[in-house]
Amino acid sequence: MILSAWNFLVAVLTRTRNSTAFKLEGIKGPSGPLILHDFRSPDSIQSCKTLSDKDIGGYSQVALDWVSRSQSGTAGDRTQERTGYARFHGNISTELPKNRSDVQRSGYAAWRTLDPKATLFGKTLFNIDMYTYLALRIRSDGRSYLVNLQTESVVLTDLHQHRLFAKRPGEWETVIIKWNDFVRTNHGFVVEPQTEMLRQKVRTIGIGLTDRVLGPFELCIERMWATNDMSEGDQVITSPATKSKDSQLKDKQGRNINWD
Repeated sequence: MILSAWNFLVAVLTRTRNSTAFKLEGIKGPSGPLILHDFRSPDSIQSCKTLSDKDIGGYSQVALDWVSRSQSGTAGDRTQERTGYARFHGNISTELPKNRSDVQRSGYAAWRTLDPKATLFGKTLFNIDMYTYLALRIRSDGRSYLVNLQTESVVLTDLHQHRLFAKRPGEWETVIIKWNDFVRTNHGFVVEPQTEMLRQKVRTIGIGLTDRVLGPFELCIERMWATNDMSEGDQVITSPATKSKDSQLKDKQGRNINWD
């Protein structure tokens, strides 16, 4: 009797395993895009934080607001009234803080997602290892923004950065960037030698403005996601485009960095 029950259990497990293998056979990579952050709901900005040179006594202003489609005048039906996007905006000032002789440079603003909270199963991190591209749905004012990524690396102050090249300022567009083209930096300088991004443990994602150009700025973001489909983008950032002299990223010798 016991032997019969055991044989029945083995048979069930074998059929289950074979069924699973059959269903997974031929599947390569992820079944679809991986959303990294979506601003289409009002509470989406609650999981983000803003940063600026005010943290060191500077005078730049920064805000991250949620805008509904109906408020922006782009609502086409009732479903759009429940969706929206984030507006990253403010004013850049390069005035140095008073009574802070240790601060020699100012004029930046940024936002990023909050650090993941620890659970019984550890931190909730993004695994983008199966994806080739980062996609961003944005509307830019044409200024020189940088996409910033943090991973669970040994050096917590490391950032992986890439210039956000907008081809149609003032219009909505989807920009595609290769994950492999991001550059590891620390405190604004490129780290040498470069090491590969820890793509299995992406902690935060955000966008910053460090061009130090005085005046207002505005960048609207609807969502950001990892994908393998180049056709999702209006443009794909390639190496030749990143060789412009205004890349902002430099090594400690002051040389401009190229993403090639």
